Amino acid sequence: MSIRFLAGALLTLSLSCAQAQSFSFGLWGDMPYQKAGDEPKISALIQSLNQSDIAFSLYDGDIKDGSSPCSDAIYASALDMFSQLKKPVIYLPGDNEWTDCHRTNNGGYDPQERLAYLRKTLYPTPASLGQRTLLLTHQGQPGEKFYENVRFSHQTIVFAGFNMPGNNNNQVLTEKDCSHKSQRTPAQCDAANAEYRERDAANVAWMQQAFQSAKAEKARGIVLIFQADPGFDLPETSDKDESQGPRVSGYQNFITRVVQETEQFPGQVLLVHGDTHFFKLDKPLYSPTRLLPNFTRLETFGSPLIHWVRVTVEPKNPNVFSVQPVIVQQ
Repeated sequence: MSIRFLAGALLTLSLSCAQAQSFSFGLWGDMPYQKAGDEPKISALIQSLNQSDIAFSLYDGDIKDGSSPCSDAIYASALDMFSQLKKPVIYLPGDNEWTDCHRTNNGGYDPQERLAYLRKTLYPTPASLGQRTLLLTHQGQPGEKFYENVRFSHQTIVFAGFNMPGNNNNQVLTEKDCSHKSQRTPAQCDAANAEYRERDAANVAWMQQAFQSAKAEKARGIVLIFQADPGFDLPETSDKDESQGPRVSGYQNFITRVVQETEQFPGQVLLVHGDTHFFKLDKPLYSPTRLLPNFTRLETFGSPLIHWVRVTVEPKNPNVFSVQPVIVQQ
């Protein structure tokens, strides 16, 4: 009995040590942009990622700029870029590769057709992209709705990715929004709003499931990642919260639910996004005068700043996440 007890104790100790190990992951997105001449800089970025000690990286959307055609070749080019990563890379969609494709200078595509193509093309298997892959849990079936929403756990952290793009999450508020630089019909804009409502509900459900998984696993932290800037940086005054305005109305429901889940979660929550291309690390919630202590926002670099962010997970550190911008020399 004592031998069995000792063996069990050693096993428990070894598992605890494994769970307490530190690791790092990378974050990048919003690149390359043709109009900014980013392409020659990408090889140095990929080399920097490949030479690092990260376990994997996550790309938070926008595989092209917002004024170039949404041709099939763009998605093929992105696949080629991701295939150069030696470690697993998890891709999440941005607005430039589907919601904004209706623009005349993007080719006047149907955004929902482009989204369907994206789901089939950039998620060819249940695993991540990259030369080494990571098995992911998906919301939905291959090539179908919401398959691009992913989740996985690594040691003491749960990661959840969402299709939540910029440009107000594909929500169309006015006739002017519908037709601006576009040939969209009112019926197409009504379809866009229906798509937004259905996907927003799916995103909320996926986020809530991620928190449930994190609690069940007794995770030290959770990482939520998507492309859109949800409006944390809009100015606020004492009598008005500007972040509730129409420009970011497509994110309000999701962020409200994230706050509710964060309040009930004992670990740290790191919310990662791109979209506005400025590296930022702050605690924007609840307000300038009231703190949600276990919630941190990280915004990644974007074109023309071709850099990435390294996050180290330190399970024994109360803050869990340690963030370092990595400046790539060109």
